[in-house]
Amino acid sequence: MDKTRPVILIKKKGGHGGHHGGAWKVAYADFVTAMMALFIVLWLLNTNQKIQEAVAGYFRDPSGTANKVGSNMQGTGEFFVLTKDNMPKLKDELQNAIRQMKDFEKIKSQVEISVTPEGLRIELMESASGTFFDSGSPQLNADGRDLLITLAQELGKLPNKISIEGHTDSKPYPGTATYTNWELSADRANAARRLMQANGIRTDQVTQVRGFADQNLRKPDNPLDPANRRISLIVQYVIKDSGERQTKPSGSTEEKKPETEPAAAATPSDKQN
Repeated sequence: MDKTRPVILIKKKGGHGGHHGGAWKVAYADFVTAMMALFIVLWLLNTNQKIQEAVAGYFRDPSGTANKVGSNMQGTGEFFVLTKDNMPKLKDELQNAIRQMKDFEKIKSQVEISVTPEGLRIELMESASGTFFDSGSPQLNADGRDLLITLAQELGKLPNKISIEGHTDSKPYPGTATYTNWELSADRANAARRLMQANGIRTDQVTQVRGFADQNLRKPDNPLDPANRRISLIVQYVIKDSGERQTKPSGSTEEKKPETEPAAAATPSDKQN
């Protein structure tokens, strides 16, 4: 007698392929990449224009030959060369940096930045009470130190050469004094150089330190005017000749201001050296 064979059913249990597969990793990687891109965009939106231009310049030319690409200039990540074409831009940036100083209101009328044939001229003019230097002394006061450090940190980012001039008014020292306006003007220019080189200016960036005494008055019609007592910083042009950068030497010491736009106008007043 034949018996019917039992039917054996084999059921396979459902696996958890979703957890052990690799598809989720691809999706997660895409998500992380998108979040990173979002964070970079948000960061760029909160940076200054210098950084934005530097990043854009890198992506335009990663090889580093574009005009605004990452460089070895300290503090910027931007290759900024001062020429006649972009000098107004540097002027605006310096004025903005000075405006951020805590005592800007006190010094704003004593700082003037102008475009001249020899470069960008920055004038630090004394007042009757002594704005940047102690009266009759080559010692910088607190306002003078703060301003020169601010300028050094900005100008140190440039490849351009800088010359520093010291000027006095025509009030002489006593006849028996061995220390004269010549020594005072040169000592003040050197004091500015030392402080700036300690705070951003490179040692090879300053090409000249000159003391003029009262031989190059800002206001010749009033030789005793306090504005004649000043420190002048000249950021010299860079001329591109056959693909090589050359710094234009400082020309005449005569002050010419065809495109003067002061950071703040000078206020004439009487004072001692």
